[in-house]
Amino acid sequence: MPGVTTSAASMRPSTYSMRNQIGYKVRNFAHYGQPTIEITLTKGQGVHSNYATSYSTMDTIEGTVAITAPHDTRFEDIEIAFLGTSNVFVDKLTTTPSVTGRTEATHRFLALKQPISESDLPCPRKLIAGKTYVFPFTFTVPLHLLPRACTHKVGSDHIHDMHMLLPPSLGDPELAGFGGTLLDDLAPEMSKIVYAIKARIRQYREADGSISVLAEKQRKVRVKPAYEEQPPMNLNPSDSEYRVRIEKSIRKGLFKGKLGTLVAQGPQPKALVIPGARTKDNGLITTKAKIFLRFDPADDSATPPPLGSLATKLRVATYYSSAPRHGLPSRSALGFDVTQGLYQETLSLSSMCIASAQWTKQTADANPTSEDTIRRDSAFSDCSTSGVEDSNISGIPLASKNYRGANFYTATILVPVTLPKNRSFVPTFHSCLISRVYTLSLTLSVHAPGVTDPSLHLKIPIQIAADGSTAGNENARARRQESLVASEADAMFTPRSVAPPPNFDGGPGVPAASVEHSDLPPEYEVSAPRLERHGHVHTSFSVAV
Repeated sequence: MPGVTTSAASMRPSTYSMRNQIGYKVRNFAHYGQPTIEITLTKGQGVHSNYATSYSTMDTIEGTVAITAPHDTRFEDIEIAFLGTSNVFVDKLTTTPSVTGRTEATHRFLALKQPISESDLPCPRKLIAGKTYVFPFTFTVPLHLLPRACTHKVGSDHIHDMHMLLPPSLGDPELAGFGGTLLDDLAPEMSKIVYAIKARIRQYREADGSISVLAEKQRKVRVKPAYEEQPPMNLNPSDSEYRVRIEKSIRKGLFKGKLGTLVAQGPQPKALVIPGARTKDNGLITTKAKIFLRFDPADDSATPPPLGSLATKLRVATYYSSAPRHGLPSRSALGFDVTQGLYQETLSLSSMCIASAQWTKQTADANPTSEDTIRRDSAFSDCSTSGVEDSNISGIPLASKNYRGANFYTATILVPVTLPKNRSFVPTFHSCLISRVYTLSLTLSVHAPGVTDPSLHLKIPIQIAADGSTAGNENARARRQESLVASEADAMFTPRSVAPPPNFDGGPGVPAASVEHSDLPPEYEVSAPRLERHGHVHTSFSVAV
């Protein structure tokens, strides 16, 4: 009947069990007679067989693919590839309650193909029943993606460079974690980034002359690429996502006059750094944030109000999109762009008492001006929220709007920031479809009886970076040394009057031929919104971009 939903819990036990048995038999029948494929990773360098192995930038992934056929089977070719894929879907409610729209996107940003020589394949192309064929493979996790991985229009070269970095594994509950411990990586089911070794056997169909897939299998691997700390964000004063400076008027009492104005601001702290892949160091991941306080008294007799506590929280935001992004994601774009989605969680980090913070009385001569901000610390380079600079090199915030030009007070609070160990964190990254950003929320309470909300709330951007693995770092150094030696040798035999031709395929030090034969072109697959009414799909199509 239309509108009636039948769940498994409402079925009779015998009916439900019968359907399970039928489905099991159908699946077994579909795979009957197909060759079996086993993908094994070479042990060593931290590789484990009982849980997913983590790999980082420039790590080598080695292993074998074993194929066994139950009966003599002809085949066309065998493919072994290392794939990286992003999968996103966005659900949006429409004006009609019975109609929902969903947009989906799949982006294969990485595809490295293992070359198999003709001599390694049986001749003729037939798998003998009961015989096991073993094919080795070797892949290197690249430093960057090829330019063909991001061919859509972007707003700047900086955005394109960020899209060229390898994104980390994300959103797969089978892989998220540290070593053999599975942990929540705070990603929604709407966004996934998966890396896998995939083996496929293809067969020629004489009936229609086409090539079909005879059997395939994949083995997922966890990729934790190295990410360097990026420069501080250039914040837009109108962006409500962050608040690095705040002013609050403090009164002496509920019906008394003003005590003064309290100013709090915080620069972007140093990044939290995740240890490299396959490391045994499971220590605390920490950094320190600073809060600079300034109190502008209403008169000479006023003193700073007593401080209370400081609560620290970490907001984890995952942006996902079913269409390639042209710039950085923002909450303001979610209202009018149906292809954008956001999932965020807030984690409590710590709470500390700051009543013992030491205030320092400053004279009017120490008050920073706009000229003082010309040579200031880089930590304050992007803390402007009001159209003027917020601090000078001494760390003293600029005066409040109520400053009288007299003496004032300053204080500095050091805030330890430590990531909880019951979650799995990935670096801050921006890819074509998925982004992960972090915000440090600092709530400072003040003992002010004349203030309705005696607290100052700062929202400061913070980055999470990642180290490379020991083996990956050694491979990267060796690759740079080989590239340097090759460049010097080429310079010795290249005439000075003739410049060497540019290499547009693989970048410096990578032969064009190796890129052409080992890298398959990534692709986008985008599905238009599917309009569903009472469970029936009205429109659905896909287009390759």
